[in-house]
Amino acid sequence: MRRFDEAREMSAPGSQAVAALARDEPVEDPRAIEETSRIEAERATGEDNPTAAKGVNGETLSDEDQLLVEQLKQRDAEVRAHEQAHVSAGGGHITSGPSYSYQSGPDGRRYAIGGEVGIDTSMKAGDPDGNLAKARAIIRAAMAPAEPSSQDVRVAASARAMESQALQEIRELQVKEYEQVMSATGSSDRAPTPTGATTAQTASTAENGEAASESATPQNPGISSGQARLAQRIAALFSTPVETGLSQQA
Repeated sequence: MRRFDEAREMSAPGSQAVAALARDEPVEDPRAIEETSRIEAERATGEDNPTAAKGVNGETLSDEDQLLVEQLKQRDAEVRAHEQAHVSAGGGHITSGPSYSYQSGPDGRRYAIGGEVGIDTSMKAGDPDGNLAKARAIIRAAMAPAEPSSQDVRVAASARAMESQALQEIRELQVKEYEQVMSATGSSDRAPTPTGATTAQTASTAENGEAASESATPQNPGISSGQARLAQRIAALFSTPVETGLSQQA
């Protein structure tokens, strides 16, 4: 029934047009009326749509301005994700941030277009192990974003230099420890001559001590088994190449 009514109502304008022509009155073009109605409907839809981007004056933005707003939104999301990646990877070494620089869009809102995070890159004297761990944490923090900036790359390069220095200090400490152990063990291996012993007894004791030492360490009388193991560790340490760079972030 509703279709029928509509069809019947649509026939009326035709009768009116015929009557208008009979009276020699101007007749409006139906296509022009339809086009005007369509434009007004689109305008009303844009004004009534709460999600449509609007300018500072409340009017719907042009296509160019809407595109700019979408680009600013995307940039804002990328910047915030970038800085948050620094914070998550930097942990306790982060000193400030993230802080952002903003740009106002055609819709009157502010969008982040740049940002920064502060991180502590100082080294603690006498703590090479701590400095090594800190340098590697800084490298991870600097290279954490999906697309590190040029500043991020510079921070990572500085941290790699810290890493190399810490490794060198660790090796120097291990060498000193080795030398101290060797020196202390060598002095304790010398048996003192008993007080009041005769020349013959001293000679006999020395011969017995040498025989016992030779039987205990036949291959190297001057080095104990503990010293031998320590020497092997030092040799292995210096035979291992120094690895630096982002491969150590894992």
